[in-house]
Amino acid sequence: MAAKLSEARALTPELLTQYQAGFREKPEHKTIMNAIVKNGIGAVAIDHQAAYRMTHSFSHEIETGPITNQKQSGRCWLFAGLNVLRVDIAQKLGVKEFELSQSHLMFWDKLEKANYFLESILDTLGEPTEGRLVAWLLANPMQDGGQWDMFVNLVEKYGVLPKSAMPESFHSSQSMMMNRILTAKLRENAARLRAAHQAGRPESALRGDKETMMAEFYRMLCHFLGEPPEQFDFEYRDADKVFHAERNLTSKTFYQRYVDRSLKDYVSVINAPTDDKPFNHTYTVQYLGNVVGGREVLYLNVAVDVLSDLAVAQITDNEPVWFGCDVGKMMERERGSLDPAQFDLAAALDVEFSMSKAERLDYGESQMTHAMVFTGVNLVQGQPNRWKVENSWGTETGNKGFYVMSQSWFEDYMYQIVVHKKYLSADLARVLSETPKELAPWDPMGSLA
Repeated sequence: MAAKLSEARALTPELLTQYQAGFREKPEHKTIMNAIVKNGIGAVAIDHQAAYRMTHSFSHEIETGPITNQKQSGRCWLFAGLNVLRVDIAQKLGVKEFELSQSHLMFWDKLEKANYFLESILDTLGEPTEGRLVAWLLANPMQDGGQWDMFVNLVEKYGVLPKSAMPESFHSSQSMMMNRILTAKLRENAARLRAAHQAGRPESALRGDKETMMAEFYRMLCHFLGEPPEQFDFEYRDADKVFHAERNLTSKTFYQRYVDRSLKDYVSVINAPTDDKPFNHTYTVQYLGNVVGGREVLYLNVAVDVLSDLAVAQITDNEPVWFGCDVGKMMERERGSLDPAQFDLAAALDVEFSMSKAERLDYGESQMTHAMVFTGVNLVQGQPNRWKVENSWGTETGNKGFYVMSQSWFEDYMYQIVVHKKYLSADLARVLSETPKELAPWDPMGSLA
């Protein structure tokens, strides 16, 4: 590589002179430069008329509780999943406002992820430390993100709690330092396990070492997040001011009593239009998960119009839709709008941006970064033109925390929805029985919301 670079063309004074002349030949370049330097690209490139068209009104809306706030943490997927479940629970309880404990599932997710990571290290003892697989495992062993199937694993194993039974802690809401410390310990654990293996320590002894490490990890999590309650009392007043009290509940009994839906009946449907993922087939990702022995991540890849139709079908049946997207693209945070038309980067920078959705995935320009919930859609002659989005960033932005997404943004940056299997066509339902293709751990669809 060094030899080839030595033969490449360097940036010479002559080339720099050409670039300078090209920039200066249009007087408007200087005007735009001054505006962007002073105000930032967002303020200069925004098309206010397009932004104003993104109204927060919808032909179909689902009544939900107030917006939640994940604060300085990456728990959007947990918030989105619990926000879906709380719609049913609030209706059954007869209350307008209700919130489930995100800290509770965060605790168990981190414990399960630690176990999953250490098992992955034991599974790859024969791989070189500098190899791509082990390097990938070590890159980010403990973070807040997750996937729908990982959420299902947690809920089915540990149940759910009202937020009052396990409220937020300092580090559930500000997780960066906790994650750094947990990551450091897991990497140390990995180093110890691999060194012991190289020294000839038998697998049975390594597994004993792992259990000691997990006990230590549990203790750390209790210090950071508090220990989940084994039992709790649940007291509340319904919308008619009637007082209710239930004693000695567990998270499993609460889940079984108040959540009617079977999460196993829901499937992750994606739109990843890359050559290596033909539509109408299923996929999974190696070493992507949290609960060892739990449900594997499973994706059904479809065309984007199918993705849109499935989301519309579930919303118009008055059921919210969990989804994953690349939230940072073409977003106006103050208005809470997601729409490519509201930013004219080409005019502001005199540069065209023309990557396709597939190219953005293949070349690292886009991936799933955030999970939210669709709670409404606006249909014009049966077709969606904008979507109501329940975010988990508090009430300060958007319409009291609710965002609006255009259909064109949906087509460009939406990657995943979760819908009940009953909305799938017969052909797509049959596809679910096939053996999924395994994707490499570093595949863009292996990203965590």
